[in-house]
Amino acid sequence: MSKKEWFASWFDSPYYHMLYKHRDDNEAQRFLSNLLEKIQLPSKANILDLACGKGRHATSLAQMGYHVMGADLSENSILSAMQSRDAHQLKNLDFLVHDMRNPIKGVNFDAVFNLFTSFGYFQTIEENQRVCQAIHQMLKSKGILVIDFLNAHKVQANLKALEQINSEGLVFNIERWYDSNHFYKKIEVIDSKNIEMSTHIERVQALEFSDFKLLLEPHFKIEATFGSYLMEDFDHQNSDRLIIIAKKTT
Repeated sequence: MSKKEWFASWFDSPYYHMLYKHRDDNEAQRFLSNLLEKIQLPSKANILDLACGKGRHATSLAQMGYHVMGADLSENSILSAMQSRDAHQLKNLDFLVHDMRNPIKGVNFDAVFNLFTSFGYFQTIEENQRVCQAIHQMLKSKGILVIDFLNAHKVQANLKALEQINSEGLVFNIERWYDSNHFYKKIEVIDSKNIEMSTHIERVQALEFSDFKLLLEPHFKIEATFGSYLMEDFDHQNSDRLIIIAKKTT
């Protein structure tokens, strides 16, 4: 990367982790339990948590007995994941700094999980195709891919333009908008003296189920879709999530 991309700098920022510190580990564990009931992996399956962040899903999977690798582009997130007490005690858990557009060489997985809207960060469809090709290359025959994405239709219909969040003595002024292709979130970080500390912009492609179907169909067959972490049926109008379970076909 000749120029650092928005996600490479924002996800490595300490402000990112302050803003999203409320993410619920218990919710993550419940979701994984519900998910694994649906896909029925072998008891000691090898799983890749792709774009794992600070490793909450990867750690939960390893605690369930799976062999897990967590990979993320953010060096700070991977360092934090490796230093966490729970992860440090698990011999069946590894972490790696890695760009999801490239395959991890020399490894194959029974399943690849891409969770919590960790897709669609790029500018082009071709980069999405690279991600799918890399996943295909890393999966064993008939391996499982799980993508947990936002429901773009509902997000667009309910977009909250302005929001202010207070966290750890800082104020986060958030502005959101949609340009027909991407959802944007501008985050301005202000300290207690009303001094601007940092400004970042998140950008996520507004991918619908039909977009994922086109991306996946060269190498995968979609087995099921769900619309929540309770694994309820996906509803285009009302579901909060778009969770896709696909199987490698070629």
